[in-house]
Amino acid sequence: MINVLVADDDALVRLGLVDLLSTDAELNVVAEASDGLAAVEQAGLHRVDIALVDVRMPRMDGITATRRLRALPDPPRVITLTTFDLDEYVYDALAAGADGFLLKDTAPRDIIRAVHVVAAGQGILHPFAARRLIDRFHHAGRPEVLEARTRVGGLTPRERDVLARLAHGDSNAEIAAALGMRESTVKAHVSRILGALGAGNRVQAALLARDAGLGGGGHA
Repeated sequence: MINVLVADDDALVRLGLVDLLSTDAELNVVAEASDGLAAVEQAGLHRVDIALVDVRMPRMDGITATRRLRALPDPPRVITLTTFDLDEYVYDALAAGADGFLLKDTAPRDIIRAVHVVAAGQGILHPFAARRLIDRFHHAGRPEVLEARTRVGGLTPRERDVLARLAHGDSNAEIAAALGMRESTVKAHVSRILGALGAGNRVQAALLARDAGLGGGGHA
């Protein structure tokens, strides 16, 4: 059973998400919150595996809440909810430790799939919006880009291949199939990559990869 927290200040959106998640027998909504501070408080009272967190909320915004949630002793994984007009805030949320984000108009089946994927330890980068986001806010001359290129330069060629696929949001199974590797080998590579890059999760590694110029090509 995957325990889920839903945090959104729009009561109708929150209710819709709760109703949607309740249609999956493997998902259990253990708490709701109408602002970021309440989300952190609820996560401290319940065992939460996944927190769906809106970016813009009163009292404490979703970015700060994400950082606070990830700092808990037993932190939930965080999926940020957003719209296209909040691109820069989403980037900040990912950098704060979110394992991915969803657009609020994402198809219901994809929202449920995203919860399962992130609960399994993988990241969710929306296939179109993520590229638009990262490309928009990363520029070759920024210090972060130069640092990312230095870190990525320390990886082996095979690790860079894995990182490039990870930057597209591929699962371990998809990376294994594309590169002709065992899934267990991919997991080992991903673990070493996260350590080498100083990344807290797959999404942060994907951001660094894109900063360094990996993963910019076009496969779905």
